Amino acid sequence: MKKYYLELIVFFAGALTMIFELSGVRVMGPYFGTSIFVWTSLIGIILGSLSIGYWLGGLVSLKRADYIILSWILLLASFFILITAISNNYILIRVVKYIPDFRLKIVVSSIVLFGPASVFLGMVLPYAVKLKIIDLQTSGSTVGNFYALSTAGSIIGTFLAGFFLIPVYGFANILYFISAILIVQSFLLFIRNKKLLQSAITIFLALFLVFFWIRSSNKKHSYIDVDTQYNRVLIYNTTDINTGRPIKMLNVNDERSSAMFTDKDDDLVFEVLKYYRLIDHFNPGFKKSLMIGGSGYAFPKDYLRKYPEATIDVVEIDPGLTELAKIHFNLPDDPMLSIYHEDGRTFLNRTDNKYDAVFMDAYKSMITIPYQLTTKEAVQRIYEILNINGVVFANLISSLDKKNNQFLRAELATYQSVFPQVYLFAVQYPDPSEKEKEYFQNIMLVGLKSPAEPRFISADAELNKYLQHRITGEIQNDQEILTDEYAPVEYYTSKVLK
Repeated sequence: MKKYYLELIVFFAGALTMIFELSGVRVMGPYFGTSIFVWTSLIGIILGSLSIGYWLGGLVSLKRADYIILSWILLLASFFILITAISNNYILIRVVKYIPDFRLKIVVSSIVLFGPASVFLGMVLPYAVKLKIIDLQTSGSTVGNFYALSTAGSIIGTFLAGFFLIPVYGFANILYFISAILIVQSFLLFIRNKKLLQSAITIFLALFLVFFWIRSSNKKHSYIDVDTQYNRVLIYNTTDINTGRPIKMLNVNDERSSAMFTDKDDDLVFEVLKYYRLIDHFNPGFKKSLMIGGSGYAFPKDYLRKYPEATIDVVEIDPGLTELAKIHFNLPDDPMLSIYHEDGRTFLNRTDNKYDAVFMDAYKSMITIPYQLTTKEAVQRIYEILNINGVVFANLISSLDKKNNQFLRAELATYQSVFPQVYLFAVQYPDPSEKEKEYFQNIMLVGLKSPAEPRFISADAELNKYLQHRITGEIQNDQEILTDEYAPVEYYTSKVLK
């Protein structure tokens, strides 16, 4: 084992680097979501930092090559990972507050939180190669073997983090675990030099105590912080600002995703979800509905209460959210409710079911809908699975200001290319002033499969209130139709995020 100790260090460095990188998405999620911009920034910054580390490792090895230097490299990598684990919220809050541009926020956060540790992790490979090379005749073989081990470690770390560690243990525990492994490796190198044994033990114990102090303090938090297979989830109690009633809130990555009244679970907290009740107006007598995006299952529960004779299928990609909804949000086992755990688009592509209504409420981050659910091909499938008088409801978030509503205009054009009738309802500002047009709000898009023009008045006072929020002013249909080949959804939304 001693003979191959350097090989093991290189292997673990590769694995821990990838675990560190994948954990970064969960660190950044509550502040920036999990969009392609977050992945791009993390991958780019970590690759850049590793490159700097490779260069520095090679440079340092030319001046002095011994195991004590390598042990300090590992210890410093551990230290910066520990800093990321401890201070990520403190740093991210300030980045969000003081840096104006959305993409710049993500890049700066990636540099501060993941750059330093990645530089030191990158230094491990060239420095270990220097220590291992005995003569020039075997140098090529040594370099090749070490790069192969590092790559193999990266592959194993990727699958281990994505399929097991993050969903089971959460990102914070993983960061502490990575730091602890590097401390142990550093300590084992330190003891090769007996004079430094005492200082190594002191450093090891100090960091060990810090680790357990942090973990014990985390247990005092009044909220639930869980990593599922797909998301970082926060659950906490608060007060609804509209009614003053106590609620339990579900945050998925960066957004308030669902909520439930805790004094009595008898109504919907989010106003936008109440607009789905317009199904009673546009297709009375409906019997079977589909919802894409379950989250805390607030509307499916409301649907089951209000329409006990109708069934609803819910497609939720994250089984972890369904389990949390059962535990914390009173999701019942009901024969009228069927749940499918898969991507909404794959369900649309494969299902042979016919529905009277489709409710779209899937979001991946902030105001961004997964692009594959926004395209003409997806909308066409929705049209095809609806019965003759079927209705689709799509919850969008946008302003009514032309400078900031590119996605709204593109999605409107996309639905109008398939459905004979498409209407928009503004939830918060139905008749906005020029200033209010700039505000982002929920906008319910309603697409009717029937060509018969509906009435926009109802004897039901609640439904009539929602109908009066119809946007009657012209929204220009001047954007390209979104398709599977061209759907710049995140680009449109990034232009307005601050």
